[in-house]
Amino acid sequence: MMNDKWIVGTGMQRSGKRLVNAGKLKLVLLFIIYHSSFITGNAQSPYALKTGRELTWLGVGAVTLGTSAVLRNNTDPLTPTDVLALSPASINALDRTATERFSAGAAHLSDATAVGNAGILGVLTLVASPMRQDIKTIAVMYIETVFLANGVEGTTKGLTQRVRPFVYNPAVPLADKLNRDARLSFFSGHAANAFATAVFTGEVFRHYFPRSKLKPVVWIGSLGLATATAVLRYEAGKHYPTDLLAGAAFGSLVGWGIPKLHEVKNKTELGRRLDVQPWSTGQANGIYLSLAVFSR
Repeated sequence: MMNDKWIVGTGMQRSGKRLVNAGKLKLVLLFIIYHSSFITGNAQSPYALKTGRELTWLGVGAVTLGTSAVLRNNTDPLTPTDVLALSPASINALDRTATERFSAGAAHLSDATAVGNAGILGVLTLVASPMRQDIKTIAVMYIETVFLANGVEGTTKGLTQRVRPFVYNPAVPLADKLNRDARLSFFSGHAANAFATAVFTGEVFRHYFPRSKLKPVVWIGSLGLATATAVLRYEAGKHYPTDLLAGAAFGSLVGWGIPKLHEVKNKTELGRRLDVQPWSTGQANGIYLSLAVFSR
């Protein structure tokens, strides 16, 4: 999109000499320059970091991650006797179908789709100039998102210790069922991470490029990969539908909430397009104004 950018500068220069009948500052119009350029985003960042807030959320994330690690380490693996006592009939009808699924290939592929989702965010951040210039802000927000999503998900798994659906499947080797991870089903970490990343990516992109026609593409691509990740976890026998729904819901909440907390508030449309900065040459002081005017 071609955009017009007006730059107006006004400055006040102090006279080099004091006149006999007046010792006042002169107001000087320094320049008025018009030029055209491609503007790929808003004049100002839609997000802002605050030290206290960032330390709080990073701290919450770190505490929940630490708690989840302790709980996981204290989870006792199932014994062969425990496995034999399990019955699919004890599972609700919606989740019971997952006990018939098992695929190592689907499990590996779900890892790839989850990573691919993060890759979309990474590519957009590096390629899109406004996002690249704000890479520190985006990185901090995303780290907070990942910490919180993984910390809460891991803690919940350690507290609930729900048996994974493949444990009920007689075709699965017993050795796989006796692993500690077999008792960490609720809720899905893959789904939580995938949807947190997908919603985070869509939200951040739309705020940097509110007029972009690529917004639906970004949303569909990222949410599509997140959905594929959840489906693959089901096919792998790793999670029940309710695990995946809970993970998707919580991940989406975090992916939306963290950027929302960092939005620059109380900005009108003009405020987002107008950039005002003081300047000084040592002898002259003034104000620099930059207004992004979209021509089409």
